[in-house]
Amino acid sequence: MERYLIKTISLLVISWVLITCAGSNVHTIFIFGDSIFDAGNNHYNRNCTAQADFPPYGSDFFHHPTGRFTNGRTVPDFISEFIGIPLQKPFMEARGEIVNGTQKNYPLNGINFASAGSGVLLATNNDLGVTPIQVQLQQFQTLVEQNHIDAELVEKSMFLIESGSNDIFNFFSPLYTPTLTQDDYVQSMLVQVESFLSSIHKLGARRIALFALGPVGCVPARALLPGAPVTKCYGKMNKMVKNYNTGLEKLVNGIGDKYPGAVGVYGAVYSTVQIFRANPERYGFKNTTGACCGYGTLGGEVQCGKEGYTVCKNSNEYLFWDFFHPSERTYKLTAKALWGGDRSRIRPFNLKTMANMTLPH
Repeated sequence: MERYLIKTISLLVISWVLITCAGSNVHTIFIFGDSIFDAGNNHYNRNCTAQADFPPYGSDFFHHPTGRFTNGRTVPDFISEFIGIPLQKPFMEARGEIVNGTQKNYPLNGINFASAGSGVLLATNNDLGVTPIQVQLQQFQTLVEQNHIDAELVEKSMFLIESGSNDIFNFFSPLYTPTLTQDDYVQSMLVQVESFLSSIHKLGARRIALFALGPVGCVPARALLPGAPVTKCYGKMNKMVKNYNTGLEKLVNGIGDKYPGAVGVYGAVYSTVQIFRANPERYGFKNTTGACCGYGTLGGEVQCGKEGYTVCKNSNEYLFWDFFHPSERTYKLTAKALWGGDRSRIRPFNLKTMANMTLPH
């Protein structure tokens, strides 16, 4: 009996140790994309005119502008919090600290390369001085090749990728003269994403999360586009978004076969946001159409913080913070769905499962 009790207690202790020591196998995140993910790269790029480094951006969490295009944290910030690691610095900030000698090494918790206004196509908003995803990749590649980032660390890291909204929005801009059909344009975007995936895999990426675009045709800034409806979402734009998202999911489904040792997940952001829009009360939203901060029709005619803007009393009640971007509350709900959600939100498994996986070397 005594021996049985000792054995039982020993097993309980071992179980407790395993449970308390079990946790994420990921302690590093590398982030690529546009303003949905940008944590301030554009702020450190003085040649860039796409900025959110002025009040009231950041006002509801950081209490000052950080260069994030929302009132607080973004999806990668929440994912980092769920894992239990510090938020990733923008690459431009980290590089500046190395150059001026205030830091000796790049941070071990990862780096954010995302640049607001950028796209998967090199030409998208290049007149604004943004950093396209191809250049973000080059920045990462240089750090790996110069051993500023350890190769083993890369293999243990998670890669978050989201881009394409600006490419599609610009297709409908009066300043853009399309030379491709909508379908061919989407295909040209997907070719760039596939090239990106191939490159980061060669550099050691093994956990790859590719996020769908949200319903870009529903952003308040559609009020700026001639011919776009304002009483409903812009159907033509959302159709293009859905075609692109379908292509993204096919790329994710091919990761296991095409890229040895890698696993991929597809974050179904579009359908997740549409669920918020379809049942706003359940998620605490009172306004799913207009911007909390902005001016004019839908609050979509003036950027938040620019002359003439107004701000709502409670940003948590708004799906959109400004003319293009979700509120922190929307980002938090989306991040929860991507971190712990079922296959309707992220597939074939969620980010928590991906983070806890032990991948073969």
